[in-house]
Amino acid sequence: MTIRYPNGNAYQTPATPSGPKFPSSYTNYGKRGMTLEEELNQSNTYYETRGMAVVHKKPTPIQIVKVDYPKRSAAVIKEAYFSTASTTDYNGVYRGHYLDFDAKETKNKSSFPLKNFHQHQIDHMRACTAQGGICFAIIKFVNRHETYLYRAEDLFTFWDQQIQGGRKSVPYADIAAKGILLPAQLQLPVPYLKAVDQLL
Repeated sequence: MTIRYPNGNAYQTPATPSGPKFPSSYTNYGKRGMTLEEELNQSNTYYETRGMAVVHKKPTPIQIVKVDYPKRSAAVIKEAYFSTASTTDYNGVYRGHYLDFDAKETKNKSSFPLKNFHQHQIDHMRACTAQGGICFAIIKFVNRHETYLYRAEDLFTFWDQQIQGGRKSVPYADIAAKGILLPAQLQLPVPYLKAVDQLL
């Protein structure tokens, strides 16, 4: 199936990080190969089932343009387009506060490339922040095995500098200094609500 953006460009599936390599005798007690999205979905289920917050991944709006029916009981989508530009990945409510955030992974150790964001996502976070929403990015440094909550306001600073000819990435040192480290817990791969408490 081919899925296309509104501008007609084909969507490329992001490469899934392979995670660290272990000897064949190694027993994997943790979900080390999970993507950040899988980790967040598990964390959000944990929060919701315990009545702590309601946060979900936003569905991506897709317009189907070609469908084949190889069998009467099955339909196969052959071509589809993203009908509108997506905003951020997740939103929801926590203790009466609106949360809106994006989740990104990078294999870079020294910086986070700003090309992972798009202008419409930054604009969306600015608009939500202006209305009192709590916006941030959850950034996973795959090869460092570290995940951070990074405030949208800090992200805006580097985004604006990039537009004015500045660097096209956020230094790891800045994310480590200004962000909030999210060490995984037993049933909570990304315990971001404790970090959100520090933003309230």
